[in-house]
Amino acid sequence: MTASNPAKQRPGDADRYRVLLDIGRTLAATLSEDELYEEIYRETARAVEASGFYIALHDQSRDLARVVFYADRGKTSRVDLAYRGSDSDVIRSREAKLVNDGLGTKSTGKTATTSTNGALMVLGDGADTAVAAITAPMIHHGRVLGAISAQSYRPNVYTEDDLDLLQGIADIAAVAVENALQFAELERRRHEAETMEEIGRALTSELDPEVVLGKVVEAALDILEVDGAAVWLVGGKPGLVFRVAASGGEIRLPKGLEWDIRGDLERVLVEERRPVTLDNIAASTLIPALVREHLTGGSAIGAPMEAEGRVIGVLTAGSREVRKFDALDTGVLQRLARQGSVALQNAQLHASVHALAITDPLTQLPNRRRLQIHLEHEVAAARRGRALAIAVFDIDNFKHYNDTFGHVAGDDILKAFAEVLNHENRAMNLVARFGGDEFVSVLTDTNLEGTRAYVERVKARAATHDTLNKFGIHVSAGIAEFDPDKMATVNDLLRSADADMYRDKASRPAVGRRAAAH
Repeated sequence: MTASNPAKQRPGDADRYRVLLDIGRTLAATLSEDELYEEIYRETARAVEASGFYIALHDQSRDLARVVFYADRGKTSRVDLAYRGSDSDVIRSREAKLVNDGLGTKSTGKTATTSTNGALMVLGDGADTAVAAITAPMIHHGRVLGAISAQSYRPNVYTEDDLDLLQGIADIAAVAVENALQFAELERRRHEAETMEEIGRALTSELDPEVVLGKVVEAALDILEVDGAAVWLVGGKPGLVFRVAASGGEIRLPKGLEWDIRGDLERVLVEERRPVTLDNIAASTLIPALVREHLTGGSAIGAPMEAEGRVIGVLTAGSREVRKFDALDTGVLQRLARQGSVALQNAQLHASVHALAITDPLTQLPNRRRLQIHLEHEVAAARRGRALAIAVFDIDNFKHYNDTFGHVAGDDILKAFAEVLNHENRAMNLVARFGGDEFVSVLTDTNLEGTRAYVERVKARAATHDTLNKFGIHVSAGIAEFDPDKMATVNDLLRSADADMYRDKASRPAVGRRAAAH
C-alpha cells in the first residue's frame, strides 16, 4: 500500500541541526500533555516518513509502558494499550532500532498490534499493517521515559540517518515530556491544595453528619481522580466490623456493606494507624468475598479515621485499572481522613445537642417544639392535597395519680403510655409529648376513619399494659382531619382535635369517679 506521506528529503548535517533546533523551540513552548504529543507527531512527520506514529510512556517502577498517543495515516487517536516495558528491545536496551521490512505482528484484533521483533507497536488492521519502522527511546537524566516510533506501510524507506534524526527528536521530546509531566503534577498539586482548603471550610461549616461524609467522598473522587471512594465507620457489632456509611463514583459500594477487618488490616489500620495500599485487588487475599463481588479489580488505598484517640472508620479510594498510588496520593487521603474525622465529630455533637433540644427527656419522644416543626411541614403538604389527621391523647385524672402515688409513679405512667404510642406508630408518622399528660400523634396520608381505628388500637393496648393496668389508667382521645377550607394554621388543627378529646372525656363521666376511688 502506498503511504499517505511522501518520502522525506534526507537532511544534511546543517539541515538536521536546524530541524532539531526548530523542534526544540516548538516543544519547549508546549506544556499541555495532549498538545505536546500532537506537536511531537507533527514535527516528526515533517522530518521523516510517518504514515504511522505513536508515543509510549514507561513507568520504570512498575515496568509498565502505556501508549499515550498514536496517529495512523494522518488520523490521530487514543488507544488503551499497555505492555511490559522490558518486552521492548528499545526500552530494555535503551537504543534506537530500525526495521525496514517485515515487522511481524501478533494480532490483537485492534488497530494497534504488538510486534514480535522488538518494535513496541505496529499500526494498521488485519493484513494491512506497517512493515517498516524506526523507534527511539526517550531518555532524560538517565531514565527511560518511553519511546517514539515512526512507521511506514512501504518497505525500505528508512536509513540510519533517519534513525539518528529520530533519536535527536526523541532526546528533545524527552525533555519536553518531563517538563510537561512536572507541570501537570504542579497543576495537580495546586488544584489539590485549593480543593483541600475549600473542603476544609466546607466541612467545618457543615452540621449534618451525612452531608459531611458525602463531601469527604466527593473530595477523594475529585482530588485523587479515582473511580470510587467510600467512608467505612465502625458498626455496632462485636469485633472490628466496618460498615459503608457513604460511597460515590463509578465503583459505588452499597450503603451498609460490612467488612470485618480483623487480621493484617487490623494491625496496620487500627493498631499502627497507618494507610494501606492494595496495588492489585484481584490478587489480594485481604478482601473478603462479600466485598470483592462489588469490585472490578484495579487498585485501592485506605486511611484510618480517628477521633478521641481511637479509630472510628476508614476512608478508601479505588481505581478500576491497576494503578500505583504513590506517597503523595496516600498523603492526600490521610489529610482528607483527618479533616473528615474532625468535621464528623463536630456534626455528630451538634446533632446530639439538637436532638436533646427537640426530645422530651422523660419519654424520649419528640417534644412540643419538634411537633410544631413537623406539623408546619405536614400542614403545608396538606394544603397541596395530601391527607393529614391527628390524634390528641390525655391521661384521665393524671394529677390524682401523681399526687396519690408520687411523682416517680407518675413518671412511670407517662413512660408506659409513650411505649404504647411508639408500638402503634408507623415509621412515617410522629408521636410527641405535647406537654404534661397530653400526647399528639400525627398521621400522614390518613383519613378520619383510619385515625379512629388507630385510636382504638392505642386504647386497647393501653388497657393491657402492665404498668397502666396496675394503676387503672384510662385515656381520652380526640381526632381531627385537616380541612383547608376551615383551617388556616397548625393551631386550628390542634384546637379541633382538642375539642373532640374533651367531648370524649365528657362522654364518660364515670371515669373520674373511678379514678378518685382507686
